[in-house]
Amino acid sequence: MKLKKIITADKSPTLYVPELNEHYHSVNGAGQESLHVFINAGLKQIKKDKINILEIGFGTGLNAILTFINAEKTKQNIYYEAIEKFPLSADIIKDIIADSFYEKEIAEQIHNSVWEKEIKISENFILKKINIDLKNYFPDRTFDLIYFDAFAPDKQPELWTEKIFSKLYKATNRNGILVTYSAKGTVKQALRNAGYFVKRLLGPAGKRHMVQAIKQ
Repeated sequence: MKLKKIITADKSPTLYVPELNEHYHSVNGAGQESLHVFINAGLKQIKKDKINILEIGFGTGLNAILTFINAEKTKQNIYYEAIEKFPLSADIIKDIIADSFYEKEIAEQIHNSVWEKEIKISENFILKKINIDLKNYFPDRTFDLIYFDAFAPDKQPELWTEKIFSKLYKATNRNGILVTYSAKGTVKQALRNAGYFVKRLLGPAGKRHMVQAIKQ
């Protein structure tokens, strides 16, 4: 896929995919969207010292970077597993990091860590990146928190299905949370059918709603 770097409203970078007419993050602010959806509605709701996190769609690494920064403050121990079907090229990663207003050294460490292996980024943060299609991914552990950050349902409808969410539900610990930016009706129903208790929350800037799904 051809990709074009875009600077969003909060000055954080994202990528535009002309082939899909889709952005990796909100043009209203990539950073604020990730903080609102994944950190505030997700990570900060998990009151445990040790947390297993699964990210669907590693993308530019923004969610992993923000999670690392938060974990360093709270001293929570994080195991972070991220899957990505189309890892970014070294040139694009370098370009994204150059415009990042977050900690560039951390961004470089997260992006430069090898794939398919558990890498200790710090005393509190272990990262494993896996190059795989979600449809072919079967986790070998359970998670307290899932960041569902795939492309939009109308762009990748095959990933927003009851079958996919049922697989993730089985990999979610009791009282675990799945968060996503999409609040589309079909997405909420697929999550409910999979077994989650679904809550519609206020969305980030430029978006009315988002979803927080809980395994009760």
